[in-house]
Amino acid sequence: MTPAEKKLLAHWRKLPAPQRASVIDFAEFLTQRGGDETQRSDEIPAPLLIPKPEKESVVKAIQRLRKTYPMLEHSGLLHETAHFMSQHLVGGKPAAETILEIEKMFEQRYQKLIGETKNAASP
Repeated sequence: MTPAEKKLLAHWRKLPAPQRASVIDFAEFLTQRGGDETQRSDEIPAPLLIPKPEKESVVKAIQRLRKTYPMLEHSGLLHETAHFMSQHLVGGKPAAETILEIEKMFEQRYQKLIGETKNAASP
């Protein structure tokens, strides 16, 4: 979550329900006013095409995947990536296997985000 999003959320949490509805109305107004020049909030960008190096450490893979999926809230992925790192470092799971699992997890999170966005956009 960006600093601006955190700030907005902090203010949002302090508002009573009627004022929250006004904020939503105003945000929808601003989104509609933007027209075709701005990306619609319900459009999730495709992952970036960042090539996977032949030899890659688990840490470098996580860094690559964070860049590949900038639309995902990375703080939400921290627990799961730490779990995979632990399996690799402490449990001895091979790096290649760990990286494949982390790649799968990022892809699943991306697909979940797309599904949630489509559901939120539906009336």
